[in-house]
Amino acid sequence: MLSKKKEKSALLSVPRDIGGKIPHYNFFEKNRRGTILVENIIFIVLNLVFLTILFLFLFSKMGSAAVLEERYAKQIALLIDSAKPGMDVRLNMEDAVEKANDENWEGKIVSIQDNIVTVQLREKGGYSYSFFNNVELSKEYHYARDGENYEFKIEGYKQNEIK
Repeated sequence: MLSKKKEKSALLSVPRDIGGKIPHYNFFEKNRRGTILVENIIFIVLNLVFLTILFLFLFSKMGSAAVLEERYAKQIALLIDSAKPGMDVRLNMEDAVEKANDENWEGKIVSIQDNIVTVQLREKGGYSYSFFNNVELSKEYHYARDGENYEFKIEGYKQNEIK
């Protein structure tokens, strides 16, 4: 048989006869005292672990070669779009050259064909971005391999060919 205390708590947690009254449930029984605190602590710890992993991922990707490739391809394309004929452009790419050396990349860092700028700092990678300005670049432009600057000159506008 149940003791008086257990019988009383069992009666409080289970409605016997509703009879038009709102049933009263006892959610704060003595044996459930620490469960809310433990659940909250587990939730907070799991959130902290997730946020820590997220920040570690973001910080590891911020200085990667892929981000530098994208940044420099877009910068060069925007420079060409805003350039006028006769302009000499020099872009400091010291960190990109350093990253290419870290990745053991021996090829061209920057290449421009037609209206597409491609920056490549690693063997399995590269980022291409197109520009709209229909200009001709000088044939003797530097690829930022020898030094830290990438230099090129805008010769003039391309002649539109009518077919």
